[in-house]
Amino acid sequence: MEMPAMFKGNSLTCLALGARNLGLVVVAASGIGFFPAAVPADAQQRSNSRALGAASLLGNGTVASYAEFDTSRTLKAIGVVFSASALDNLPTAPSDGHRCFDSNNDGVIDLATECSGWHERVLPLPSEASRRTDMPFKWALLNWNPHGHIPAGIYDVPHFDVHFYIEPIENVFAIQRGPCGVEFARCDQFARAKLPLPKNYMHADFKDVDAVAPAMGNHLVDQTAHEFHGVPFNHTWIYGAYDGRVTFYEEMLTLAYLKSHPKNCFPIKTTPAVALTGYYPTKSCIRYVKKNDKEEYTVSLEDFQLRQGSPPEAEAVTKLPTQIQ
Repeated sequence: MEMPAMFKGNSLTCLALGARNLGLVVVAASGIGFFPAAVPADAQQRSNSRALGAASLLGNGTVASYAEFDTSRTLKAIGVVFSASALDNLPTAPSDGHRCFDSNNDGVIDLATECSGWHERVLPLPSEASRRTDMPFKWALLNWNPHGHIPAGIYDVPHFDVHFYIEPIENVFAIQRGPCGVEFARCDQFARAKLPLPKNYMHADFKDVDAVAPAMGNHLVDQTAHEFHGVPFNHTWIYGAYDGRVTFYEEMLTLAYLKSHPKNCFPIKTTPAVALTGYYPTKSCIRYVKKNDKEEYTVSLEDFQLRQGSPPEAEAVTKLPTQIQ
């Protein structure tokens, strides 16, 4: 999908795309502004200020991207914030109908069997963060999966996928649904998504399990994660790839876990090297915050470190053993 050129790196322009495409609602006169950070889980964030991106309707509330800065304007976090009511009355339909493919050529699209099983919200990061030349991440994609997804018995519970993208949105949304792979991608794009990553661009625990999804890319799974070793899935970390490069970072978490009011941060298994110079997170945080009568939930990337881009090494990421798929 070709996006207006002015969209790139500018969250204000997502308003021009309209509710017809993104379901956006303006939360301030400009759509973006500075707000005091909600009460944090740790004292370090108490002096942070927050820039909000344009909000999108979800459930009975809203979701929005955000960036937080300390008093010296150093970037402290990027994330997605859910109003408390966003978790109420979430969509139950199997799909929002955005990513479909008429697999039986009958001229009729079946939402349950021919469309990807999620409801998506595009959340461009605030311009205060996305316009920075040292910030590789430019936009977020939130996916609500009311019935979960494969593999059965592991991720087939209601959950959110929170993607933070390095890859431009027009490239990501060009990945179409089709007949190939367990997530049903267009076959030529399925092949491109599975092109090997250079060894130094991926942590050794993350493997290719053929999970190439339309409007996302390939999902590289941590084979050591607790959900593959007898502990039920509540949250997990995933790296995304397409065309031989890392394209997104993802925190995946269940609705039940978010409703348990967590206040937790987890170290990210960082890659040995990165292709692009910039600031990269070293921890992922999931928080419930209540101040006075206001409640919210945040999923964020934090503790950024400046990393220099490195050339690729030849040896590539391998495929996960069959029994883990």
